[in-house]
Amino acid sequence: MTTLEIRDLHVNVAEGSDGTKEILRGVDLTVKAGEIHALMGPNGSGKSTLAYAIAGHPKYEVTRGSVTLDGEDVLGMSVDERARAGLFLAMQYPVEVPGVSVSNFLRSAVTAVRGEAPKLREFSKEMRQAMQALSIDPAFAQRSLNEGFSGGEKKRHEILQLELLKPKVAILDETDSGLDVDALKVVSEGVNRFGGSGDTGILLITHYTRILRYVKPHFVHVFAGGRVVAEGGPELADELEDQGYEKYLKAGVA
Repeated sequence: MTTLEIRDLHVNVAEGSDGTKEILRGVDLTVKAGEIHALMGPNGSGKSTLAYAIAGHPKYEVTRGSVTLDGEDVLGMSVDERARAGLFLAMQYPVEVPGVSVSNFLRSAVTAVRGEAPKLREFSKEMRQAMQALSIDPAFAQRSLNEGFSGGEKKRHEILQLELLKPKVAILDETDSGLDVDALKVVSEGVNRFGGSGDTGILLITHYTRILRYVKPHFVHVFAGGRVVAEGGPELADELEDQGYEKYLKAGVA
């Protein structure tokens, strides 16, 4: 069974000439195949830092702790090795890449992860089916990657990558931000399709509970002060909706 295990993870973030600042202060979290975990917390609590540290962003320095995927040391892998091992990060702010079409990018990504180039006709069919499921116009495939995309288009493209790459564990960093109700439903359906196989794990990072109306988590974790300060089931998200994060912020600085 696929398992992403994070133990006592401490991470510093580079702050230019001012040196570094500790953001993560001992994170413990386990995500297994068939599970959807919601990681919730206020701005500045370190949620995105956790996502980027797992993905291998060079700005984030792991000073202590471990991250393993099926027992393999993730922190010892390069960024591309992490992707090939089965990790996927849907970014909060996807980068624009002028001159690189969506279709070329996706085929290159699939080739890198699968280890061989898919046959063009088969890949085109697979891509069209995935785009149709996400209500994406077929003409979208010829546009430059994320260039001029609306917030909803960028997030749908992130889920399109998810459906084509089929990772073992997906980390979705605020995939619901900037989405209207219709786009939120489409994106949520894509997440549910991916998670419905039972072979993959999902770590869904969010501020709000609105996406959790459509994507039902098995576990909810409250993040504050750079660590997990409370855990529970879906009912914990309802509590956060009603009462906010105030009492957990105090726990985060303890």
